[in-house]
Amino acid sequence: MEQTSFLFQQASKVGFSHSRILRTIVQHACSRFPSLVTSNNAWTALSRKMQSAKQALIIPNGTCKQKAFVIFGGDTSERQVSLMSGTNVWLNLQGFDDLDVTPCLLAPSNGYSSHNEDFSESSRDVWTLPYSLVLRHTTEEVHAACFEAIEPERVEITSRLRNQVMKELERALSKQDWFAGFDITDEQPIKYSLQQWIDYVKEAKAVVFIAVHGGIGEDGTIQSLLESAGVPYTGPGPIASRTCMDKVATSLAVDHLASYGIHTIPKDVRAREELLKSSLVDIWNDLKAKLQTETVCVKPARDGCSTGVARLRCPEDLEVYANALRGTLPRLPANCLSKAHGVIEMPVPPPESLIFEPFIETDEIIISNKSWNDSTRHLVWKGENEWLEVTVGVVGKRGEMHSLNPSITVKESGDILSLEEKFQGGTGINLTPPPATIMSEDALQKCKSCIEMTANTLGLEGFSRIDAFVNVHSGEVPLSISLIYLCSYKAKKRLV
Repeated sequence: MEQTSFLFQQASKVGFSHSRILRTIVQHACSRFPSLVTSNNAWTALSRKMQSAKQALIIPNGTCKQKAFVIFGGDTSERQVSLMSGTNVWLNLQGFDDLDVTPCLLAPSNGYSSHNEDFSESSRDVWTLPYSLVLRHTTEEVHAACFEAIEPERVEITSRLRNQVMKELERALSKQDWFAGFDITDEQPIKYSLQQWIDYVKEAKAVVFIAVHGGIGEDGTIQSLLESAGVPYTGPGPIASRTCMDKVATSLAVDHLASYGIHTIPKDVRAREELLKSSLVDIWNDLKAKLQTETVCVKPARDGCSTGVARLRCPEDLEVYANALRGTLPRLPANCLSKAHGVIEMPVPPPESLIFEPFIETDEIIISNKSWNDSTRHLVWKGENEWLEVTVGVVGKRGEMHSLNPSITVKESGDILSLEEKFQGGTGINLTPPPATIMSEDALQKCKSCIEMTANTLGLEGFSRIDAFVNVHSGEVPLSISLIYLCSYKAKKRLV
């Protein structure tokens, strides 16, 4: 039942959306039980009546649907979670009858780095996607499916088989009074250069929903291009995006807020070349002395959350990390450092500079499978450390941002939240807000106040998320600035 599973991929190829195929399956199953037929028919009649009422509200008034384009993908290490985010956004926005939503793939580039000063909008491609092509597990699969879908021979074969299957299905299902027909049309993907796509969006008078994680989706590049063209988009503008993409710049931007309970973690910035050419033992000893810590958190100076973030406990760990940079490895395998951990996605291409910070210890939060009476699950938290890592959503206008309740994501393994735990449905456990047994109401309100002040200082708007550490007693927020992350699917009006 995963939203991109084989069932939904195949159903979409023959005209069924997620909701239509699920409704068909359920209603067909109910028809085998006489006692359910009456209720089933009543529900079908009600559904049709409600649909007619919706159409009557929109069409007679001459109201045109607002066009929205959801863009996702790219080529950063977060491209797969970007696909998941964009797919979720696209599917959810389809529930609004006054929106016409088009999913779009920012295609991977050929060796392009988002930090390349020679960037040109003609160097990137964007594909508008039909329903069925979005339902893939990776951006690479979506991209490959686009090329396959426009091959003349494949188009002819696919179209013929699709029509054949749809005729057979319609012949069988039309006998059922609940069958409402097919709701997915057979379309082909269309390829544009990034600039052509922006021109197309502008002509359509559409809003762009940015769901690209990292790279040009977060560093202000796409925001600048859209703003220059006068195309509305969701989320903070180019300046705020550019600031928050750079962890050092973000740290400097909020450094003056210490008296309000907002602190930045001490950091040491080093060039990648220094790690590759200098004595790692000397660098390790220097880091320990400067940061006054026994364990170090390393992360790229410019990248999205969790990418390339690792806890280092000894010079040997630093060597493993440096070798991964030298070999441009896409990920660090699980348990390759001195203490057990999960897979660590690495930025590709390797970052020019890295940040080293003291690692903040947080107590492990465990959701036990059973309690003493073997009937329910319960929370286990030792409370020996006073810090929690939280994710906080903020929403509103620039300068008037409102903090939502903080959320704790329970780690499955290791010291760092994985990309999947942060974004993938069904992975990890989120506690929102933190239970009162962990964080008091006063501390919670203080935390939200600090987050709002941070968001306003950084010039955020629409909808954004901030990752930070919070003191469970005082509610003060020592920001791990590397974890402040502009989730670019922010909102204006309906697109929240």
